[in-house]
Amino acid sequence: MKTAKFTLLFVLFTSLAFTQDYAFKVLANKGSNEVKTGADWAPLKTGASLKSGDELKISENAYIGLVHFTGKPMELKLAGSYKVSDLDKKVGKGSGVVNKYTDFILSSNSAEAKKNRLSATGAVDRGENYAIKLMLPENQYSGIYNNAATISWDGTTIAGPYTVTLRNMFDDELMKFDTPETNFHIDLADPKFVNENAILVEVKSKADPKQVSKQHLIKRLAPAEQAGVKKSLSEISADVTEQTALNKLILASFYEENNLLIDAISAYEEAIKLAPDVPSFKEAYDEFLLRHGMK
Repeated sequence: MKTAKFTLLFVLFTSLAFTQDYAFKVLANKGSNEVKTGADWAPLKTGASLKSGDELKISENAYIGLVHFTGKPMELKLAGSYKVSDLDKKVGKGSGVVNKYTDFILSSNSAEAKKNRLSATGAVDRGENYAIKLMLPENQYSGIYNNAATISWDGTTIAGPYTVTLRNMFDDELMKFDTPETNFHIDLADPKFVNENAILVEVKSKADPKQVSKQHLIKRLAPAEQAGVKKSLSEISADVTEQTALNKLILASFYEENNLLIDAISAYEEAIKLAPDVPSFKEAYDEFLLRHGMK
């Protein structure tokens, strides 16, 4: 009995010590920011771990996205010096579940991950010869949890305007419109789509309809799948309620981990809109698209 109690206490102690090995991790970084560890100042880098005794120096027009060891995100935008111990006291305590997704973000966008992707011999081949390539996943990953979807494509090869056509699974036309832009948004709560479980998306050049995209599928999750995602999302929702770029990045990671790539795209797009001058979010989005063969 004593042995069992000792073992339990040892596990709890070592677990606590491990989780408090750092106070924050740097998830996003913009500007000539510095960190002081001991007596020395050094440039702050994305992915760095900050300890309670460290100090930050934030430059003008800079940005730092931090995640506390308990999983609570924090954004710093005002120039000045900050003691990490003071930030530790100010940040609200999170559930800890968010760390699963922040670790995924850091590992997926690390220099090693990029090197492995670039050197991979089995590059993604989608077997497509379409003139217009939509930034949407293959149909086996077409499930969507939210009602909003963002569809984009590269307009450098085929110039606009473009004709967008949305159809149901019976090939009935639900919506058709022309746009000079290289993106558009779908709201599945729109009366035109509310009774459709799946939508087929196609984009053509208006000037030359032969210049066309592959037909991509956007499919609502089945009720049981929807309930499962909702339950998982509820575990982190309290930590990412604020409409910040950092929270959107974390949500994008959540969706990617659950193979909800269309939802992840929307979250990345929202992160970039909330912090358009912070390159970390655009870089993370680009890496995501490359990982999944959408770019």
